[in-house]
Amino acid sequence: MSTDGPRWLTTVEQRAWRSHLSAHKLLMHRLDRELHGFGLSLNDYEILVNLSENPHRRMRMSDLADITIQSRSRLSHQISRMESARLVIRESCDDDRRGTYAVLTDHGWETIQRVAPHHVAGVREHFIDLLTDDQIHDLQLAYDPIVDHLKSLR
Repeated sequence: MSTDGPRWLTTVEQRAWRSHLSAHKLLMHRLDRELHGFGLSLNDYEILVNLSENPHRRMRMSDLADITIQSRSRLSHQISRMESARLVIRESCDDDRRGTYAVLTDHGWETIQRVAPHHVAGVREHFIDLLTDDQIHDLQLAYDPIVDHLKSLR
C-alpha cells in the first residue's frame, strides 16, 4: 500500500460504486420480500436451489456453507430453521463421521418447483428486463474479474 495516502475515488468512480451498492441492496431487499410471501427468505431459496441442482438433492454442509458464503455456524442455524419447515433434513456422511449432508426433502423439492417461476419472474422484472442484451453481457464481463479476485482470497 502506498504511504502517500489513500487513492480517493473520482466522482465517476464514487457514483459507480454507490450505484452498485444501492442496486444490490434494493434488488436483494425486493427479491427477499417477494419470497416472504412463500414463507422463504432469499437465503432459504439459495439453499434450496443449490440442493436441487446437486445429485441426490444433497450437499455436504461444509460445501453448502462455502457456496452460499456463510459461516458453518450460521448455515447450521439456517438449516435448523429449514428443518422445522420440513424443507431439508440432515444426514450423516457414511464415509466421514464428522461430515453432515443437507438433503432436500420432497416438501422442499415441491416448494422450489412452486416458487422458482415466481422468483425468476421477479429477477426478470427487477433486473434482467431493465437491461439490453449488450448491457447484460457487459455486466457479466465487468463482474467476472471481481468475483475471481474475491474467490482467490478465500
